[in-house]
Amino acid sequence: MIRQECFRGKNILITGGQGFIGSSLAIKLTEFGSKVTLLDAMVDGHGGNIFNAEPVKDKVKVIHEDVRNVGIMNDIVRDKDYIFHLAGQNDHVLSLSDPFPDIDINIKGSAVLLEACKKYNKKAKLVYTGTRGEYGKAAKLPVDENAPMNPKGIYELSSLTVQKMFKIYNDNHGVRSVTLRLTNIYGERAQMKHDRFGVANWFIRLALDNATIKVFGDGSILRDFLYVEDTVNAILMCAQCDEAYGEIFNVGNDEPSSFLELAKTVVAVAGTGRWEFASFSPDRAAQEPGDFYSDINKIKRTTGWKPVTDLKTGLKRTVEYYRKHKSHYW
Repeated sequence: MIRQECFRGKNILITGGQGFIGSSLAIKLTEFGSKVTLLDAMVDGHGGNIFNAEPVKDKVKVIHEDVRNVGIMNDIVRDKDYIFHLAGQNDHVLSLSDPFPDIDINIKGSAVLLEACKKYNKKAKLVYTGTRGEYGKAAKLPVDENAPMNPKGIYELSSLTVQKMFKIYNDNHGVRSVTLRLTNIYGERAQMKHDRFGVANWFIRLALDNATIKVFGDGSILRDFLYVEDTVNAILMCAQCDEAYGEIFNVGNDEPSSFLELAKTVVAVAGTGRWEFASFSPDRAAQEPGDFYSDINKIKRTTGWKPVTDLKTGLKRTVEYYRKHKSHYW
């Protein structure tokens, strides 16, 4: 359970704060009485959306700046009690053709943040959200935090590098942090203009457009889709837990679903759209890691967190949100 008193009245920075997860986190924290600052560079195509923070626009401070700006970061971290680092280049497709944004935004940007905290605010507690893609193809299922790390792309490699950096600053410099490996997050406030960030939300977009969802292969590949509210709860329960600092946690779902189940449920919930089987293209076949779902026993033991939203319920809430606010997302 989240202990609201841990965050009430606290000064909090969320980098990437006008993105999908960042804005959802901001809304929850303002409900708790936190003093929230959103930092977002609003890089085109990366999910930053002013409308995401609409419910709390008069309760948060918004700074449209880049996490790589040393002067800004040195100043902004000084009075913060918690810093949630969600800013980054997370377009896997882009990273295959151009590795430099991942290196520059993700690695350099994180180094700027960590150095700022080391120099000007060692009391801040940090949470970094990485990706389950750091593991690459699953060596065995479910995948626990001790599994081999074999990232398949530069984006995933940059995330793993940042995770290691946070660990170094935690252990060597006293900048306390928790690092998380998130998996297949879906829900309200995700960008919906392209299909490169999340398959569940893209399936919803197609259904709402009354289009056809392509289910590759026989649809049996498994993923652990996790609703955004459960994700936010995991982030906050790690932040409030002293035993979590210095640790790495999977944040996923121990009840995986197949792509076929996902497509069928999306169509049923939306009441529009359809699905059909499709063959893998050579590129998709080469990138497809196969079944993947996380072992979340460590985060359960340490913080008490577990997902509580089933796939149908999460998809229903998501469909309702985009039906109401479609004009802000596509």
